Parts: sequence; structure tokens; C-alpha cells
Amino acid sequence: MDGGRRVLRSLTELIGSPFTLALARPQLASSALSRPSPRIRPARAPRRSRFDRLRAVAVHPLATGALVFGFLGGAFAYAAVRGGAYENFIQTVGTPGDLIARAIGMGIDTVTISGISELKETEILAYAGVKARNSLPYLDAEGMRNRLRSVPMIADAEIRKLYPSRLAITIVERQPYALWQKDGQISIVSADGMAIDTLHDDRYASLPLIVGDGANDRLDQYRKIIEAAGDLAGRIKAGALVSKRRWSLFTTDNVEIRLPELEPEAAVQRLAQMQRDYRVLDKDIVALDLRAPGRLEVQLSNEAASARLDNLSRKAKGKV
Repeated sequence: MDGGRRVLRSLTELIGSPFTLALARPQLASSALSRPSPRIRPARAPRRSRFDRLRAVAVHPLATGALVFGFLGGAFAYAAVRGGAYENFIQTVGTPGDLIARAIGMGIDTVTISGISELKETEILAYAGVKARNSLPYLDAEGMRNRLRSVPMIADAEIRKLYPSRLAITIVERQPYALWQKDGQISIVSADGMAIDTLHDDRYASLPLIVGDGANDRLDQYRKIIEAAGDLAGRIKAGALVSKRRWSLFTTDNVEIRLPELEPEAAVQRLAQMQRDYRVLDKDIVALDLRAPGRLEVQLSNEAASARLDNLSRKAKGKV
């Protein structure tokens, strides 16, 4: 005991475990003292205006740094755009969207091309503008289709995106149908009259030959004339559009057949019948004129004309 006859206890006995110490509350004998003391609220700081709050944010070190970096980044971006560096970057590696799409596996890994016979796959890729920097989500399929359709050899094209990384291109080619000679140059044209290439060799030498300004636009009419010729079609080697109005046909024997402007198909059918009946194209002639309705005018060769004149002259002398 101490001098006041109180029993001494150790600190451990008084507080028990540390958790007990943390949670225990002292028990006070006096009820007056056990009443809660009045709550004292701290005095509120004077309310700041909106301008003061904005100024406080502006002078904060983080805000100041962000402002500086933002200004410098904008300045560098503006300089890059003005100097062409950004455009060069896009042409080399693609847009930021392309970079992200390729990073997640949506680049163009496979290109399937179908429908080509005259064109090559490398030509299709060049015409379409497919690059390694492209990605499937950001590929302009409609723009690619328009670029392909602007190629004379291509009549139509279809572009399909097959996710995640495959591009399918389907081509409809224009097929060589005839040769068109204008101003001394021979072009290869399709059935719709589109000039698709120039004649470089004898690969297409067997195609029908049309001559004259605008002859390619009247190719459908020329085709009907040849169909109406029937058995004579094999003897017609070329057709010339005269003054953009009418056709003249040229045979393999170099005979010119002058057709009327109106109903040339019917005139050719009459000629085919006369050939079967009288073998008119087998005579020594240089031209047949069918332009006058119901008439056939024949132009003889110089030799045939001279021989005819001599024959007529002898007959005239014999009558004298």
C-alpha cells in the first residue's frame, strides 16, 4: 500500500489489453459531470468570391504546369502542321486512329482480290491506294471504290471489310470489244464504248475496227448492223462513221458499202439478199451506194470501168 492505504496495481492490470484501452471510457461518479459538454463550432472563414477561387486554382503549381505544357504542346502542334511534319507522319505511319487500331489487331493483314483477268493484283492495290499504314476501321471503303471505278478498265468494284484484319476487293472488268481509230491512234474499247487502253501489239488485232470521231459512242448501232449482215458479217473488216451521221462498211476486198443515215440495218439486209442472188460483191467494184431508198449504185474499179467503156465503144461501132 502507499501512504494513503491504497492498493497499488500494475499498469497492465489497470488497462488490460491495448484494444480494451482504446475502447474503454472512464466512469465518472458525478452525474453532473457525465452530461455532454456543449458543442463548440469553429468560426466559418469568410466566403470567397468566384474570382478568388479561380485565382487560387490558377496560381496552383499543378495548374500552372498544365497551362505551360498545354501552351507548348499547342505551339509545337501548330508548327508541325504548318511545316508539314504532321502530314508526313500520317503518310508514313498513318493517323493516330490507325496506330491504335493496328495495335489491337485491326490492321490489314490479308487482301483478297477477285474478278480480274486482264489487270494484275499489284495494279489493283495501287489503284485502290491500299497501304501498310491503313487499318480496317478507318479505311474509307467508298473512296477506295470510287478510285477503282475511275480506272477505265474497271466497270465496277466492291469493297468489304472482314474484321478483324481482312479486306476483300471484287472487280468487274471491262472486256475488250473493238478497236477504235481516231486521229491516227487506235484504242481498245469495251462494249459500252469506253476506251480502256491503247493498242500496243497484235494481241487484239482480230477485234472489229471502227473509225471516226464519235464512232465509239455509236458502237451499239454498229453491232446491230453487223448482226443484220448475216452471212456477210465475216467479210466486213471495218466500219467508219461519216460526219457523225451515217456508216460506211469496208469489206476484206476493200469494197466500200455506203449505208443510209436512217435504218442502216434494213439496207444491209437488202445487200445480203442481193449477194445471195447476184453475187454483187464478187464483181470488180470499189463501192456500193445504198443511201437512196430502193436503189443500188455501183462504182466500178478503174480497170473495170475502162473495160466497160471499151466494150460499149466496140458495140457502138458494130452497130454503125
